[in-house]
Amino acid sequence: MHKLRRILVGAVTPMLVMLSPALCSARSLTDPPTQREIRVSARKFTFTPKTITVARGERIKLIVTSEDVDHGFAIKEFGIDQEIKAKQTKVIELTPDKEGRYQFTCSVFCGDGHGDMTGELVVTGTPAPVVTASQMKVTFDPASPGVVIVESAGERLRIDTSNKTVDRIAEAKTRDTTEEAAQVPKKERESSKAYEPYDYHIVNIPTPKAVRRHSLNFHFTHRFQEQITALEGEDSDDHIARISKNLLGLDSSSVSSFGATYGITDRLYANVYRSPLCQPGLCKTIEIGLGYHWLDEAGRSPLAVSTYGSVEGDQNFTERYTYNLQVMIGRSVTKYLNVFFSPAVHINANGGDRFKEFLGSQPLAAKLKLGEHSGSFGFGINARVRPTTSLLFEYTPRVGFKLGQITPVFDPALGRITGFTNDSEAAIGFGIEKRIGRHVFSLTFSNTQTTTTARYNSSNQALGPDHFSIGFNLFRRLL
Repeated sequence: MHKLRRILVGAVTPMLVMLSPALCSARSLTDPPTQREIRVSARKFTFTPKTITVARGERIKLIVTSEDVDHGFAIKEFGIDQEIKAKQTKVIELTPDKEGRYQFTCSVFCGDGHGDMTGELVVTGTPAPVVTASQMKVTFDPASPGVVIVESAGERLRIDTSNKTVDRIAEAKTRDTTEEAAQVPKKERESSKAYEPYDYHIVNIPTPKAVRRHSLNFHFTHRFQEQITALEGEDSDDHIARISKNLLGLDSSSVSSFGATYGITDRLYANVYRSPLCQPGLCKTIEIGLGYHWLDEAGRSPLAVSTYGSVEGDQNFTERYTYNLQVMIGRSVTKYLNVFFSPAVHINANGGDRFKEFLGSQPLAAKLKLGEHSGSFGFGINARVRPTTSLLFEYTPRVGFKLGQITPVFDPALGRITGFTNDSEAAIGFGIEKRIGRHVFSLTFSNTQTTTTARYNSSNQALGPDHFSIGFNLFRRLL
């Protein structure tokens, strides 16, 4: 027994002698640390940890690492807004001087779930944590007699009592390894509950939503001809009988248009779109365009901004070309409401006075001035009522050449046509949108069948703002 005691005393005594200056040189066991390091990882679309608790007046160092794409880390109340490049780390020093709960957010747009990438900094009134002796952990290395591992204040020391050496070693990785294994990147599967503030279109108006790099997106629109609202002079009984017989207009003729968009880079994208609508002045139009995403509504930018330029050609892009230049601007009013403004110019929209060609045999048609170019001003709203469901509304007045319909003016007293008028109405639409992963479906009601950039902004059916036809939009991202 006395022999065992002498062995323990002989082993532990030099260990403690060597341990004491090593620990004291690193950090006092009773004094609070001068600065605490907190590691934060950022990946689409979450921060880990989501909650950080610190004491008021405590000096902390946030070591923020992006594990996939570019992210941001912002705490408005403390004036912090830093960009963290993909696969890089940035150190942010902070000494919170007021108690409370403060949200930290991703301030660099990182994808469709960007808006939900938040966390919380909790600043308490309790003193900064101290390191006590009870927090020191001592273990023995069973494979090496006389070797002791001491862990304290985030440091690990290897003390070899035989060789009388002290070495600092990496901290234990057991838990970290488990956490990292759980965070091994997997192929992303988009949840039906993934947050998206808005789609690429409202009803017809485009939004400034960024097109993902190397993504291939398909857009399908369907507009029926028969209006579901009452016709002029139609009483309620006849109205109900008509829409019941024709199943809300679904039995009427329709226009089904189809397009594809490809993200060349994170900002530049290409678009092609085809509409089979064929009536006087336009027929079988193909639109080809390029867009550029300039700004996201994040960090220091209060707006999302994109621009788009395109050319439309009739008869499958072989004749009668129209040139479009458009700006798309978006702004969130609240987390649930986004508003949009989309002005555009349409050059050669009525080139060669082509919308009067079918009246070539009518001398009176020369008096009707339609104009050659036009401009439009699209206003839209997307109101989110559930995580994946939104209500839609848009209104697009137009100046210069307006689509609509050309109708003769008949004078019954003279018994002949005395002229022609262009009956035109601004495009208006509303609907409900449902998002399921990469799919977006919108049930729409609008007064126009036209959906290309130069044409959607005026009712080709000359329906007023209180007359609508049913339709729908389908969106699908393949890549």
